[in-house]
Amino acid sequence: MILAGDIGGTKTLLAIYDNNHCVAKHTFSSVNYATFHSLLAEFLTLIPSVRIDKVCIGVAGAIVDGNCETTNLPWKLICSEIGEQLNCSQVKLLNDLEAAAWGVLSLPETDFAHLNPNAKAGQGNCAVLAAGTGLGEAIIFHDGEKHHVIANEGGHCDFAPTDSEQMALLAFMQTRFHQHVSYERLVSGAGIEAIYDFLSETNEYPFSEAFAQKLNHADDKAAIIGAAAVAQIDELCVKTLELFSKIYGAEAGNLALKCLPHGGVYLTGGIGLKCLPILQKGAFLESFLAKGRFRTMLEKIPVKVCTQADVVLLGALHYARIITS
Repeated sequence: MILAGDIGGTKTLLAIYDNNHCVAKHTFSSVNYATFHSLLAEFLTLIPSVRIDKVCIGVAGAIVDGNCETTNLPWKLICSEIGEQLNCSQVKLLNDLEAAAWGVLSLPETDFAHLNPNAKAGQGNCAVLAAGTGLGEAIIFHDGEKHHVIANEGGHCDFAPTDSEQMALLAFMQTRFHQHVSYERLVSGAGIEAIYDFLSETNEYPFSEAFAQKLNHADDKAAIIGAAAVAQIDELCVKTLELFSKIYGAEAGNLALKCLPHGGVYLTGGIGLKCLPILQKGAFLESFLAKGRFRTMLEKIPVKVCTQADVVLLGALHYARIITS
């Protein structure tokens, strides 16, 4: 039996697999638990009594010496402690984007939507980005025979505005984050909220007091803004997601220039899945391609949105089942 997991800043998904069969799967609100140990203890009360042979969990945070202090949660995950709790000697933690990358490599083509369908994938590196609670990034290096996944924290690189509007946005964000404004501050759920606040202050778009009141009472404001943009029922929300798409596309292009992913650029994460119609409108791709002399090269690189919501979980399962077998 394999225990696979996906730990994010918002939710944690744990599942037990017997070969390809999912024996049990449960979702938890991460913020409701002071430690992963307490969440795992509750999970164990919900599943049948089974012997767990391997554990592989994708975690939103940097993996150091095999362990992890989560970025957006006050958790510290230690492999030896998890193994002791589960009575299992084979425990592996992956950065969540590392797990997503393994998931991308294992999924069928039907689990992807193309943003530039005329591009043809070649053999080579791939890039993976995921906008969600934060912005995760990973590189899939191809050595000519097999793939190697390289986790990184590229989402925390400096935000680089590309026009006057984005320069004004940077100035707005610097009033909130004096020392450092990263791409993650904008290409994330919190980023969508920040962009909405910025555009609200410009007074250039119709402002709905009723919609603002709805947002004030919402637990997930970014989800409300995104849904309104997809449904095109609020002009300010539509503009928010358009600007979000431009910034997301620019950073995807930055990562592409750094690893030359002729095998493709893959977008995972909840925001891309929920806001796919917005990403397909063209602002994302145009910003992705707007790299001067390298535009022609980028035009040949496929950009795909993963429509499989459990890609991190399935990537952890794939790693545990195939890579460590």
